[in-house]
Amino acid sequence: MTPARQNPALAALLIVVASGFIASTTLLAKALGTDTLGPALHPMQISHGRFMFAFLAIISAVGILRPRLSRPHWGLHIGRTSFGWVGITLMFASVAFIPIADATAISFLNPVFAMVLAIPLLKEGVGPWRWLAAAVALTGALILLRPTPASFQPAALLALTAAAVIGMELIFIKKLSGREIPIQILLINNAMGLTIASVAVSFVFHMPTPQQWAALVGIGVLMACAQACFVNGMARADASFVAPISYATLIFAAFYDFAVFGVIPDVISQIGSTIILTGGLILVWREARQRQALSR
Repeated sequence: MTPARQNPALAALLIVVASGFIASTTLLAKALGTDTLGPALHPMQISHGRFMFAFLAIISAVGILRPRLSRPHWGLHIGRTSFGWVGITLMFASVAFIPIADATAISFLNPVFAMVLAIPLLKEGVGPWRWLAAAVALTGALILLRPTPASFQPAALLALTAAAVIGMELIFIKKLSGREIPIQILLINNAMGLTIASVAVSFVFHMPTPQQWAALVGIGVLMACAQACFVNGMARADASFVAPISYATLIFAAFYDFAVFGVIPDVISQIGSTIILTGGLILVWREARQRQALSR
């Protein structure tokens, strides 16, 4: 397979779009994990719905596009799917007990984990500008987190664990993105994830309400779209460049709160979101300057 041409600007755009989709799934997971749409669903049932409907969306796309599939690297797929299922289930569990902004801020520390892991596992060089951008984004996330004694409740630890686990998943995604086409990666990931989730949900399943079914479908389809954007973005730039940009999810989460629930971000939220956006822009600007210098 010919690796995707490196294009950091396009990679950044794809990750931003993916972040918007992911923030939407988090809001739906919050509704499903509480009594908003009916009796609260267990996190493993929400995770099962996410994999089931994402798989149906992707298998439909495969049937229409009929891509040329290659021999998969099963070891990388198993690692990626295992970490992904654990991470998303922990994330869905956390948002049922703590505010979405807190859970998102904690769990989306995964780009920092991914950037650090990319150094020994992917042999990527992380220069001072990338460290600076990651530090800026992390500072914004910490501001949005509003560290208080309430932040150290058990549910916050679920989100923190999700961040570490998903950070490891990013490494597997990057390794796969150079070997197989994105749609094959998504197809196998969601097929494996559905298998794992189907076994787990058998212990906690109860029949969702019609509104909950609709939300589960929404989570699956939106996550499939997010994965497509994310895998394509990872294939077009270093993981240490791409990963911190996913902090944009925090900005989308704040926007959705305002658009759907009428929650107006306070000064702290505005400052934190601005700092996170600044970190992403530093990455894009620096990468563009380096590419211009190399092309001369």
